[in-house]
Amino acid sequence: MAITARSLAAPARRCAAALAAAVLCAAAAPAAFAADPAPAASPKLPKGLYGSTDPKYDGVWRQSLALLAQDTTGVRPADSAVDWLAGQQCADGAFTAYRADPKQPCDAKTMRDTNQTAAAVQALAAIGGHADAVREGVSWLKSAQNDDGGWGSAAGAPSDANSTSVVIGALAATGTKPESVTAKKDGEKGGKTPYEGLLAFRLGCDADEKDRGAFAFQAKDGKLAANEDATAAAVLGALGKGFVVEPGAQAPAKTSCEEAAEEPRGAAGAAAEHLTSVLDAHGHHLMSAMPGAESQPDVGNTADAVVALAAAGRADAAKQSLGWLRGHSAAWAKQSGPAAYAQLILAAHATGGDPRDFGGTDLVSKLNATGPKPASAASDQQADKEQQDEGGVSVWWVVLVGLAAGAGIGFLLSGRRKQNQL
Repeated sequence: MAITARSLAAPARRCAAALAAAVLCAAAAPAAFAADPAPAASPKLPKGLYGSTDPKYDGVWRQSLALLAQDTTGVRPADSAVDWLAGQQCADGAFTAYRADPKQPCDAKTMRDTNQTAAAVQALAAIGGHADAVREGVSWLKSAQNDDGGWGSAAGAPSDANSTSVVIGALAATGTKPESVTAKKDGEKGGKTPYEGLLAFRLGCDADEKDRGAFAFQAKDGKLAANEDATAAAVLGALGKGFVVEPGAQAPAKTSCEEAAEEPRGAAGAAAEHLTSVLDAHGHHLMSAMPGAESQPDVGNTADAVVALAAAGRADAAKQSLGWLRGHSAAWAKQSGPAAYAQLILAAHATGGDPRDFGGTDLVSKLNATGPKPASAASDQQADKEQQDEGGVSVWWVVLVGLAAGAGIGFLLSGRRKQNQL
């Protein structure tokens, strides 16, 4: 199977199962600071899909993030965009990266993907109106749980920290308590929980001090190596958070190294501390780790780290890295497309920033332009309200002014302009 530049540029948790799940995900590098080579010509894209590049490896993923980011900013996505995503689901509830012909049923050769399923479940749950699809997606994810409590990128693939974290986020986003979803033990449920599966990838007290608290993607030859992409994902997973994080989270209470090995919130706090130290060492951004590639800033993983830090209550550190993103993400997002704009929007949202003024760029408009026109946009509604606040003429104002003029009384019409949240 051919490996495209775009598929290799995606962060490890975005790896499609079609890309030889465990092997490629372990080696795949996060989206780089420099623009990727221009993608090859894409086939004719279906109505409703976001992005202009071949969706073979990331169609459901980028669609899900785009819809989540729109929903977060008060934009109601186009019906065609939501319908396209829902139509990608297999009859058993799973999603693959892309089905060119959804009318053809999924068969045994269809590579069902836990990451794309978990992302789609989060998006459809947030938008609403697809309760059956969400329920069936969660049911399939439960069926794909490994005996160690975690998930790999495909059913039966070895567990990894990224996939386990994304699935935990989907469970939490749909009102399912992750700790209640247990693996099979002696043929019955009641085995390890998702949190136990996730914490198995944590570098513990015997690790080098600089790596302590970090997470590995997977064990290699029985050893764990710190991976910043996996660490950012694991912070959200350990906190039971999905992709959308509301600002204002409180930092977990500090726990000892030994306690953090068994207590998810404590592990999340320690992982956030590790992320902070790495970000500080590089000027508030992460570096690309693609094997053989030139060391360079990693915009995508930095955006994910911002969300993770915000979720862990490290607001100051998150805002510092968000500031770096404001000045260094425009070219990357333009080249990478809708998922990149969505990542930046979610990072801004998690820190209380304004995605409509992100280093001089309106991320929401940029995202909207990559797909079908939204059904409605909060910015339009806000503009109408501001017009009224500033003296926009309405029927009631006409009546009141007319009455005032007839009585010989002058009224000063004034309004207030709301301050945009910084």
